[in-house]
Amino acid sequence: QVQLVESGGGLVQAGGSLRLSCAASGKTYSINTMGWYRQTPREQRELVAAISSAGNTNYADSVKGRFTISRDNAKNTVYLQMNSLKPEDTAVYYCNAEAIVSVEGARVYHWGKGTLVTVSS
Repeated sequence: QVQLVESGGGLVQAGGSLRLSCAASGKTYSINTMGWYRQTPREQRELVAAISSAGNTNYADSVKGRFTISRDNAKNTVYLQMNSLKPEDTAVYYCNAEAIVSVEGARVYHWGKGTLVTVSS
């Protein structure tokens, strides 16, 4: 199993910045891609950004140029630097880790409990 703990959420004014962190523990050797998702009460959970073990990144169009995902494999930690925040970025942000659990490539997805980001206008 993999455990994920997020931190860094909070309240910020529009135009401000926050940095989210997600620390993984447990069977971290099995982790491939890690990412950040977000969800509001009225919308489904959506991908914000993801980064592979090789460092390849993928971003939602709505955050490109404003958010940066990075990863420290030695610390088993993934970060999300969020700049130029907008009120529409307000959501609960969840960390996700894709674990490879078999030689055939079977995958299990682990989730953190989430951290709330609130952007005031």
